[in-house]
Amino acid sequence: MLTLVVFLLCTASSVSASAKGGAAGPRLNNNQLYKFSYSTEVLVDRDRGSREGSAGYRISSDVDVSLVWRDPSSKDDQLIRLAISNVRIEPASHRPEKKNVLRGSTAESVLGKTKLAALTKPFLVHLRNGKAKGFYSYWAEPATIKNLKRGLASLLQVQLNTGKVIENDVSGRCTVEYKAVKGQVTRTKILDTCKIAETGFTTHSQVLGVTRKSSSVTVFTLEDGFIRSAVAEEMHSLAVNARRTVAAKVVSRQTLTLTGTEAGPLEAAGKDVPGVVKSIDAKLAAVGIVAEKVKTQCKGCPSLFEHWQAQQKQLEPETLSKAVAPRSFLALIQSIRKSSKDEILKVLKSASKKSLPQVVDAVTSSQTAASLDAMLDFLNFTDAKGLVLQERFLYACGFASHPNERMLQALVDISKGKIGSPDIKESVVIIMGALVHKLCQNGGCNLPTVVQVKKMILDGPGSTQVESEVQMYLLALKNSLLPEAIPIFTKYAESEVGAYNTIALTALQRYDVKLMTDEVKRTVNRVYHQNRRIYEKNVRAAAADVILSSNPSYIEIKNLLLSIGNLPHEMNKYMLSKIQDIIRFQLPASKVIRQAMKDTISHNYDRFAKVGSSSAFSGFMAQSADVTSTYSLDILYSGSGILRRSNMNIYGAGKGATLHGLQVAIEAQGLESLIAATPDEGEKDLDSFAGMSALLFDVQLRPVTFFKGYSDLMSKMFSMTGEPMNVVKGLILLTDHSEVIQLQSGLKASAEFQGGLAIDISGGMEISLWYRESKTSVNNRGALVVTGNVTVDMDFMRTGMEVSFETEASLDFITTVQFSEYPFLVCIQMDKTTFPFSEHLTKYDSLPSGKNVVSRKSKKQLVPGSEFPLHQENSNMCKRVFDSSW
Repeated sequence: MLTLVVFLLCTASSVSASAKGGAAGPRLNNNQLYKFSYSTEVLVDRDRGSREGSAGYRISSDVDVSLVWRDPSSKDDQLIRLAISNVRIEPASHRPEKKNVLRGSTAESVLGKTKLAALTKPFLVHLRNGKAKGFYSYWAEPATIKNLKRGLASLLQVQLNTGKVIENDVSGRCTVEYKAVKGQVTRTKILDTCKIAETGFTTHSQVLGVTRKSSSVTVFTLEDGFIRSAVAEEMHSLAVNARRTVAAKVVSRQTLTLTGTEAGPLEAAGKDVPGVVKSIDAKLAAVGIVAEKVKTQCKGCPSLFEHWQAQQKQLEPETLSKAVAPRSFLALIQSIRKSSKDEILKVLKSASKKSLPQVVDAVTSSQTAASLDAMLDFLNFTDAKGLVLQERFLYACGFASHPNERMLQALVDISKGKIGSPDIKESVVIIMGALVHKLCQNGGCNLPTVVQVKKMILDGPGSTQVESEVQMYLLALKNSLLPEAIPIFTKYAESEVGAYNTIALTALQRYDVKLMTDEVKRTVNRVYHQNRRIYEKNVRAAAADVILSSNPSYIEIKNLLLSIGNLPHEMNKYMLSKIQDIIRFQLPASKVIRQAMKDTISHNYDRFAKVGSSSAFSGFMAQSADVTSTYSLDILYSGSGILRRSNMNIYGAGKGATLHGLQVAIEAQGLESLIAATPDEGEKDLDSFAGMSALLFDVQLRPVTFFKGYSDLMSKMFSMTGEPMNVVKGLILLTDHSEVIQLQSGLKASAEFQGGLAIDISGGMEISLWYRESKTSVNNRGALVVTGNVTVDMDFMRTGMEVSFETEASLDFITTVQFSEYPFLVCIQMDKTTFPFSEHLTKYDSLPSGKNVVSRKSKKQLVPGSEFPLHQENSNMCKRVFDSSW
């Protein structure tokens, strides 16, 4: 063993000595000029390519490389000179003459005389052990030209030994892995590690977000320790998670090939690099190897006000169910993000009364400092008449794709000031909870404002006796999803106020199952089984939902099954339907339910033959390789046949994440006196009430009340028009991804992916005592547009592509109840109308002269409408309802 250890140590020492003695990087010979051909190209296309070829261009040139100075004490410490000449610019892929924007162009006509002269001006690179330690050029040169030179200089970086190192190059400071095989070195840049000054932002939701895949590989061919060729390929692919055909790819290639050598200049004298550089040209400066930010100016682009004037008709309320509305919304956001506060205020003040709410959506969704300042200046929260605009602003804040601390602080300031409308006061606090959740998701839980708001909403429920304020704080906590709020929800789950129970229990259901402690589970089970007090049916149903969605134990399921038969009639039917739905849809609790049902005491005909009209059903709305959309519909009635609770949910799942896209819950209570019926257990003293609560894209909104109290009920009944009440209406920025991609070639790409949704959700409730019939409806109208745009915009040429899809859809949920007999007749309908779906692809190349080439391709189809399937019992009931109507 000792002999083996000594042998290994000696071997390691000899390898180390060999490494020290050999060259660390390529060495240039004195008095020799190395002549290379060089090309760099960029291509933009769909992820899987397209028949018409990629958009993009290639810059080709000759490059002369020579040694200027070498440190006498280190052969691997070299200052080299590079000179670019014979520059050509051409399309990167074959294009027909009509589609070739560069037809008849020269490098000088594209770049301009000044830029071409700057590009062909020699520059210096300081290499030490194959790494670029200095890049010397002229400050006065345009940033685009310096970046192209940096791209060439970065290509010369190579080490001859296998290993992983951190390097600085034009892309930033990156981790690089080298693999050396005889005569060849492969350099793989780990792009996720690159640190650059220009960063972007993205949507926090995985379902609605964008995924990027990147790679960068350079292969060096070496001869006698010097570069014969270097071929680099870098690829960035971006795709929308919800529909991966909305994807774009940018490919950058560099090729450097040695074409020959000839006699070159002699090595310069000098002690160090700075001195040698100064002796060559005093104007040469160490400008850094990392790329500079390039400021592009849009020539002939309309101002924000001009853009708004052209788009305002597309943002009228009548168009909100059409795809033109979200497309105009996204375009307006892009324009607002480049505008000042005064320009934004000009648009806000000039917008018509009908289009102003949509402008508020767009300005708030822009999420720039200027747009937030403009909104805060424009809105007057002391004026109760401005409720619609104020709430649109708050909801847009809640849906913000990348909120910052300043937005949250703005809401804190509003909450501390005078607010004219009590509804707005509630919405401010509720939305603050949503912002806390998003900021914590992004690692900002310890920001001073977040800490302040967390304390406020955590202390809130216990700081007041006013029921509406307690509900407000509980809803804010429900949005925040703070783990610290779980004990608060656990406490309020057993409250004597039904509204508190429902909010607390539905909030607990939103948490990760891992956070459901034994204490929480014991509390929820006590509520369901009424161990300490009598609860309303809808509260017990909410408790059952929490139990069934929190990895229930065998005993918990068995106790639930044993309770069936001892519950109020409709509750019995609801629980049976819930259990059967979990088994049929194979939800996580189905396995333990099947196990518990093997016991005939808990699973027998007496329990499972209960009649009633309440139901629970889940189904698929859409299934694809990218995302699966499911719906669930739970309806609980009172024993007298009047709706007690209706809960419709739509979920999207993809990329290992789930998004609660929509929840519309309608609750009613205390209506038995209308038909001289007896209230159920625990519900004798309830005030007449009906209302609707909506949760949209994981954000709980302020609940809407249809009526409260008997007198309000009677006045509403006699004034009912059958028209639904609006719950939420507006434009939402769903997907929002922006980044700058610094390519190793020195070129720069920008990627913008956005998804806009125009939505209109309304609901209503009608009761006819004459016909002994009630009808509830939830109407969802929407239009969705998602665009992905990747552009390489240098100041001498612009190339890029946009891929997008759009659709318009409506979903109606109608429940009709005839309570003239028992069991009463209930018909549930969930209808999706026929809707259009289209995909578009646009590629473009343009020159500063105004010359441009655009190619477009579209695919359109109609998706047939359908009525979503529910259980067979519902189908039979609907037939009876409509037969009796005739």
